[in-house]
Amino acid sequence: MNLNPSHLLPGGAIAALSAALLFGAGTPAAKVLLAQTSPWLLAALLYLGSGIGLFAWRRLRGAPAVRLAPGEWRWLAGAVLAGGVAGPVLLLVGLNGLAASTASLLLNAEGVFTALLAWTVFRENVDRRIALGMAAIVAGGLVLSWPGQLGSVAWQPALFVTGACAAWAVDNNLTRKVSLNDASWLAMVKGLAAGVTNLLLALALGAHWPSVPIVTAAALLGFASYGASLMLFVVALRDLGAGRTGAYFSVAPFFGALLAIALLGDPVTPQLLVAGLLMAAGVALHLSERHQHAHRHEPAAHSHAHVHGAGDPHHDHHHSPSVVAGTRHTHAHEHAELLHSHPHFPDAHHRHQHAHE
Repeated sequence: MNLNPSHLLPGGAIAALSAALLFGAGTPAAKVLLAQTSPWLLAALLYLGSGIGLFAWRRLRGAPAVRLAPGEWRWLAGAVLAGGVAGPVLLLVGLNGLAASTASLLLNAEGVFTALLAWTVFRENVDRRIALGMAAIVAGGLVLSWPGQLGSVAWQPALFVTGACAAWAVDNNLTRKVSLNDASWLAMVKGLAAGVTNLLLALALGAHWPSVPIVTAAALLGFASYGASLMLFVVALRDLGAGRTGAYFSVAPFFGALLAIALLGDPVTPQLLVAGLLMAAGVALHLSERHQHAHRHEPAAHSHAHVHGAGDPHHDHHHSPSVVAGTRHTHAHEHAELLHSHPHFPDAHHRHQHAHE
């Protein structure tokens, strides 16, 4: 496989894999906490921990306020409802009837649903290498889960977990629409909105508060597995698009299964190594992608964090006063029409159509 070193590990891939690690670790940890509280209240605590933790982190950093463009609020609202309210509750209800490792493996469906929506509804480009990579990652999850682990699984809990995956797939594709905005702010807003909503619903259904140590543990878990993970996921969406980010994120169940084995004593099976190899092959296929063709950029105006220099033709505008090359900064700027050819992903500046679509 011919890997270009400069193209081997783009920043978006690192962000997506890091998000997968944090989120995957959260599933077996949440399984432990479920013994002490209700699924709906735990979902609230996880997201409140995410939102409050990111709020405190942004205050410590002195992060500036964020203003969404008028048309972007509907995308964010839809993402919060799908991924912040429906998704976690469906997952935690399903976890009540499944082993943590099995639930982790079922979460492979999120990457598949995300990619399918991105490719069919939102018209992201997909080629043979990307499709094969996704197939290899999904095959890794199937090897781990069939027939030994999923063969005897009750269909209702499994359906809840699959529903959570579908909700998060909708969330991922809608979040991509606003991914140029500050990632920590987006994750904070989603955490606070989803946390408050789930808390009100949990209390209305008669949920009882667990002990202080359980609340603290849930909040810390939410900050890592939901807050930091989502922030990294948004960065990956911005750089890679929803389909490719979803594919990288599909290795999260593998991380979750490993942690379930280490912490909960779930059995080690021979399939684990085979699944790991398949997932590694899928990730390698994605990392080795080199998509290049002549394409046209229409004139555009938007605001997002960017860096001048390093041969970036999209951000060669001038400043008054000037900005030192290599300094990350945010402001509204315009892009003139541009026709060129270079390797690219379906990122925020490359959402053009392709001849074969």
